[in-house]
Amino acid sequence: MKLLVVEDDPTTGAYIARGLREEGQSVDLVSNGRDALIQATSGPYDVLIIDRMLPEIDGLTLVKTLRGAGNHTPVLFLTSLGSVDERVSGLNAGADDYLVKPFAFGELSARVAALARRPHALDQETMLRAGPLEMDLIARKVTREGHEIDLLPREFAILEHLMRRKGRVQTRTMLLEAIWDISFDPMTNVVETHISRLRAKVDRPFATDLIKTVRGAGYRIDA
Repeated sequence: MKLLVVEDDPTTGAYIARGLREEGQSVDLVSNGRDALIQATSGPYDVLIIDRMLPEIDGLTLVKTLRGAGNHTPVLFLTSLGSVDERVSGLNAGADDYLVKPFAFGELSARVAALARRPHALDQETMLRAGPLEMDLIARKVTREGHEIDLLPREFAILEHLMRRKGRVQTRTMLLEAIWDISFDPMTNVVETHISRLRAKVDRPFATDLIKTVRGAGYRIDA
């Protein structure tokens, strides 16, 4: 599953993201409502896990804005506001489920899985495209100009991450957190090595490079 966690407490956010990644999920983590709104509207997610009390844009306003824009991705509110009135206001804002802190991670995981199984969560994008490059997420198949590209699992994950964020720079730190679940810089060239291998397969045999290096910033895939 592709999940977005919106949590302003860094310890709680890291705990949730780490646990979900250990279960094999792909997780993006942001710490405020404004970034969450940008992230949620820029690519498909299976479930959004949102704290109620967020800086910049609060959780209720965030969900109302998403629903008003036609985004129907399942939302799980995760919050310390546990009164009946607070639960009702959260569900009325457009949330699909509500879990009160403190919580058991097993229950969080089960609720997320249940939301993802709902019929409206099955309409997510299964084919990603960036110009002549196509990625079939169901068949786990990548093609460019009709030629199939054989990728290792980590290379596939990096390419999927870049294609979901087409046109947006992804820093080395972002890639370390998303692909390797490393929340600090280990002073290795693991990202550079994998990007180099990915380029050898995706770009080198063709006339145009799709994976760009943005000097001093990171990497971006162009359409």
